[in-house]
Amino acid sequence: MANKQNLGIGRLLIAVYGIFALSATARASYQLLRKFDDAPVAYSLSLVSAITYILVTISLARTSGFLHRTAKPLVIFELAGVLLVGSLSLIVPGLFKHPSVWSEYGIGYGFLPLILPILALVWLRKRSA
Repeated sequence: MANKQNLGIGRLLIAVYGIFALSATARASYQLLRKFDDAPVAYSLSLVSAITYILVTISLARTSGFLHRTAKPLVIFELAGVLLVGSLSLIVPGLFKHPSVWSEYGIGYGFLPLILPILALVWLRKRSA
């Protein structure tokens, strides 16, 4: 059974993911509707990150069922996305005329996009123990 500290950390993690889900969705929606032609790759990746944050938020909040079981794979996908997009944005900056949430490993968000999935994986491991 999880201790109260673990539950508190989990709630904080879920809240931060929820905030990222809302902000990434708002940003991606605006970018796709108003500025898509300026940077289609970056703005499409912003949409992918928004959908990922929504799904991770829901899956972390669940305690059973399909979405609960998808939490770890979703967080791994998120981390892989941050690492891939972060690396590509440094190696091939022309693809990212405008930054996405995951560009340069989330530098525009204080590297939280890189840190969050690592914290989530640690929390999921402790929660399942």
